[in-house]
Amino acid sequence: MTIRRVLASFLLLCLTASPIMAKLQVVTTTEDLAALAREVGGDRIDVVSIAKGYQDPHFVEAKPSYLLRLKKADLFIQVGLELEVGWAPSLLTSARNERILPGNAGFLDASEGCDILQKASGGVDRSMGDVHPLGNPHFWLDPGNGLAIARSIARKLTEFEPDHAQSYQDNLARFESRLAEKEKEWAALVSPIKGMKVVTYHNSWPNFAKHFGLDVVDFIEPKPGIPASPAHVRSLVAKIKAEKVSVLLVEPYFDPKLPEKIARETGAKLVVFTPSVGGRGEIKTYFDLFDAGLKLLTDSLQGGR
Repeated sequence: MTIRRVLASFLLLCLTASPIMAKLQVVTTTEDLAALAREVGGDRIDVVSIAKGYQDPHFVEAKPSYLLRLKKADLFIQVGLELEVGWAPSLLTSARNERILPGNAGFLDASEGCDILQKASGGVDRSMGDVHPLGNPHFWLDPGNGLAIARSIARKLTEFEPDHAQSYQDNLARFESRLAEKEKEWAALVSPIKGMKVVTYHNSWPNFAKHFGLDVVDFIEPKPGIPASPAHVRSLVAKIKAEKVSVLLVEPYFDPKLPEKIARETGAKLVVFTPSVGGRGEIKTYFDLFDAGLKLLTDSLQGGR
């Protein structure tokens, strides 16, 4: 009798239990976009990033394993501005998932609605290096753009699930409130580094520099994606000394040998500075990205500027 009652209770539970809602499948090109999607989507989405935070997002190997995720995806989110032009279009075409192709409901370009810097005003050719004519694609490094991206994701998820619009709006409101709190913390942190002169390896930081008040005076690359010549290095060393540049910022996916040499010759401090969530193990959220970066910069001031 006891067994019968257990079985009857189990069957009743199976019949009356609410059906498990399938999560929306979201694929992003970068971990920054994935982190923002998680903030908005919460437990209603399953999100995965193609590029890892320690990789150069301009150059990602299009592995066949990505195709399965893209084929099942409800939503694909890219940075845009041709950041992923060398690999994302071919993946999207090969995945044969029409709903996530540009122009369709499951495609989102995160650059829309963001403050885009350094748009080309004239013609662009290969002699200028890897220039992005539509603007600098590292715009997520301005927290204001992070909020714009989160809002775009909330709108898109609401289109998929209008019955859960309130959930997405609540998540967005929590993110916006948390970001406002963090902006106050960051404003206090950046006070000592306002106006700090830095040289960066690649032109990854204009939005970050604008928001937090850094002065990027030059780049180790003479042009985006072009290796530095000996003449450029000599000129750069002289400039760093003349302008008393205190810090060299280098992304983790570039060879550190040349920056280390320049640091030795100039006395500037070399800081490996990740521009993406996941670039280091402790950077797991969008907020962590700025917490870690600003701490590195303030720590670099130890011993004077």
